[in-house]
Amino acid sequence: MAATDTAIDVFEEHRPVLMGVAYRMLGRVVDAEDVVQDAWLRWSAADQAQVREPRAYLVRVTTRLAIDRLRHVQARREHYVGPWLPEPLVTDYGPTVPDTAEQAVLADSVSIAVLVVLESLSPLERAVFVLREAFGFPFSEIALTLDRGEPAVRQLAARARKHVDEGRPRYEVDPDERRNLTERFLAAAADGDLEGLMSLLAPDVRLVGDSGGKAKAPLRVIETADKVGRFLDGVARSGLREGAELEVRFLELNGADSVLLLVDGKPDSVFQLDVVDGQIASVYIIRNPDKLVGFSS
Repeated sequence: MAATDTAIDVFEEHRPVLMGVAYRMLGRVVDAEDVVQDAWLRWSAADQAQVREPRAYLVRVTTRLAIDRLRHVQARREHYVGPWLPEPLVTDYGPTVPDTAEQAVLADSVSIAVLVVLESLSPLERAVFVLREAFGFPFSEIALTLDRGEPAVRQLAARARKHVDEGRPRYEVDPDERRNLTERFLAAAADGDLEGLMSLLAPDVRLVGDSGGKAKAPLRVIETADKVGRFLDGVARSGLREGAELEVRFLELNGADSVLLLVDGKPDSVFQLDVVDGQIASVYIIRNPDKLVGFSS
């Protein structure tokens, strides 16, 4: 059955929410896009006249598809080379999310730190957390989506919330402070200023690099200011090959200021910093080329 213009319009109206749910469930843009495409196929084949609430129906379909895909993805990630970080997502909600508080909730639920914690949840716990915490769905609707009783869903939500609260950083960072520290961090690294670099790092700073074994990056988390500072200083001193052109772009990724490094016009790395009390608490470096294809011009 060919999709009508109305069916297309309804789906496109809700696509941002569906993509938001799928990405938070899976942590990869390409996987989320595949899930949303599958949801479209289900929607276009459905008897839409019998669907009273299209948004609820589409979120239900998308969530179930995302749970199924997540179970397969988690099996693959057991063999992932080195630490895993989510695929960077450009986040600039602008006028589509006019409420500042709502923007803050959406940005927090898609942050790199939170998505890393969500990786340790079961697929059902993750679904409940995403639907409840990020999008504010009522428990009754989540229960229908997951084909579970409401008391069971509330228990899943409580476990997920406790786990995320224990694992997520407990701080709020002023965007201007993060941007300032990021610029100083890059300048110190580029200048080979180890002392200046060390002054920006918290004593217990962590560096997490994601290459998937397809680019140079540490295969374990590096901890303490001394080890992180010396690693970054060594990377900076190794430099680029002669004649290579480096471009630095500031972008909002996963709700926070981040840096995209391009070498000879091709995406090479994404950097993002977590800041606590004016010092860098975490450094995230994404170098897996599969996770940077979206930045290719």
